[in-house]
Amino acid sequence: MASTADFRPGMVIVYNGALFKIVEYQHSKMGRAGAVVRTKLKNILTGQVLENTFRSGEKVEEARVEAREMEYLYNDSIAWYFMDHETYDQIPVGEEIIGEAKFYFKENDMVRFLVYQEKPISIDLPTAVVLEVSHAEPGVRGDTATNVTKPATLETGLEVNVPLFVNEGDLVKVDTRNGAYLERVKK
Repeated sequence: MASTADFRPGMVIVYNGALFKIVEYQHSKMGRAGAVVRTKLKNILTGQVLENTFRSGEKVEEARVEAREMEYLYNDSIAWYFMDHETYDQIPVGEEIIGEAKFYFKENDMVRFLVYQEKPISIDLPTAVVLEVSHAEPGVRGDTATNVTKPATLETGLEVNVPLFVNEGDLVKVDTRNGAYLERVKK
């Protein structure tokens, strides 16, 4: 059990039977009333953000969440399969946990998971990843006076708008937070 005095951004607690990450908190004291801690909590599984006020010194259950890297092996119509290099177990992970992250890793990539009670609960993606362009229409020569973009399909199936000079086979860096093109990477 942890107290409100132990709160810090990034701490994971069990609140109303669900796992919540503390996004921000503020300790405040108002006149004669007791001190309170106002928090902004984000549900790890659903992404729902809620604000809650705890009395100062109130006890909450701290969830022991660990980060673990696993290697992506393959997917079938049911799940994505990852191998834990510590135990060599193949762990199936469902669509509800993978979500849009499936566009940012490929076979044999190491993927970082947040694990609670030996089960993956969410993916912790890096800020940017490098992927190869698998399909892009050729750019029109001379049409480069402004920031003109064209759609390109990456090796994972992600569609990204890229500048006209990007061609098939090029490596591009993509922001995992919004799926935007960042830059072309040299091989």
